[in-house]
Amino acid sequence: MASIASNRVRWTVADLESLPENSTRYEIIDGDLFVTRAPHADHQDIAGAIYAELRAWSKKSQSGKSFFAPGVIFSEADNVIPDVVWISSERLENGLDEAGHLIVAPELIVEVLSSSEKDRERDRTFKLKLYSVQGVAEYWICDRFHQQIEIFRRQDALLTKACTLFAADTLTSPLLPDFNCSVAEIFS
Repeated sequence: MASIASNRVRWTVADLESLPENSTRYEIIDGDLFVTRAPHADHQDIAGAIYAELRAWSKKSQSGKSFFAPGVIFSEADNVIPDVVWISSERLENGLDEAGHLIVAPELIVEVLSSSEKDRERDRTFKLKLYSVQGVAEYWICDRFHQQIEIFRRQDALLTKACTLFAADTLTSPLLPDFNCSVAEIFS
């Protein structure tokens, strides 16, 4: 019995070099290209609030750095642009390529959900799987429409849902000793 060759196009990091530089965001997950527009202003405001909280804590603790919308290249077929990441000083030491992209998994990745169902599915399914496989320790999904944050933590080599935080709750993390901020403040 003859096998049928797959016609699936597998995108790589090198393919991204030929795409135009504009406000469009290009990400590759398992060789599939995902294209999105620049996020809504509210999306950026929430991501900025989380970045600011993580940055302030990082400056105080001197244990790592937060980055806003960095390129993260896990492999030639996995290249994403999360909204916010936090990475320890130890991982960051050898974690950047010459172009300034992260080439190691940060400990924490934060995504703010967009309004598009396709984008929401990518964050909840494809990125959750990718981040789990790549060794991310914690993944926060911020839902600006319901003003809640889903927290996924590494357990038995997988990212599993630990809890959902609401406006009345305080955001903390075992990764970030003494870090805390009001969930309501993030969404205000």
